[in-house]
Amino acid sequence: MKKRFGKTYRVPWRRRREGKTDYYARYKMLLSRKIRAVVRKSLRHIIIQFAKGEIQGDRTLSYTHSRELRKYGWKYNCGNVPAAYLTGFLAGLKALKANINGAILDIGPQRSTYGGRLYAALKGLVDAGLKIPHNDKIFPSPERIAGKHIADFAKKLKEKDPSLYEKQFSFYLANKVLPENITKNFIDALKNIASEFGVEVPDWVNETIGE
Repeated sequence: MKKRFGKTYRVPWRRRREGKTDYYARYKMLLSRKIRAVVRKSLRHIIIQFAKGEIQGDRTLSYTHSRELRKYGWKYNCGNVPAAYLTGFLAGLKALKANINGAILDIGPQRSTYGGRLYAALKGLVDAGLKIPHNDKIFPSPERIAGKHIADFAKKLKEKDPSLYEKQFSFYLANKVLPENITKNFIDALKNIASEFGVEVPDWVNETIGE
């Protein structure tokens, strides 16, 4: 009597099961032997690190966390689009200081959404002066990067439904931070970052947002 064997099932590696690593994409990037600008996001934060693949594993060359924005006067959420850009700009300047002039973007298995936080961070890296292959069409609009969509929404909600406005932005209001002022705070924080590294604020800021 012949024995029948079913198909062999291979359990995927843990990080693949958990959706943390796309091993095929990672393998292709490692073959390039280029430094990777690894951008990761959570609901509250943005993390950017520059890594180089080696036999022993990745070697981190530079690391930036959106919490660092507090040092430059950022008062709002550290995980939104404006914060992502600021984190990217800061990370880019730190990378240049560490003699990293270029890289390839690594967003891992995260969903690629044009105009989202991942590409706001990439815009910051590029504006800092890093050479990273990209298409400008993936970037958020300048107004969105500066948080004008948040400010406009807050103003309209405040006029239409003050109670909902207070509920929606209760955390900010409790800390005496007005959501309508997010664009001004964005520009101030950006200038503070640029000043520390002795560079100019990107031209689009004054051209599109103004003083």
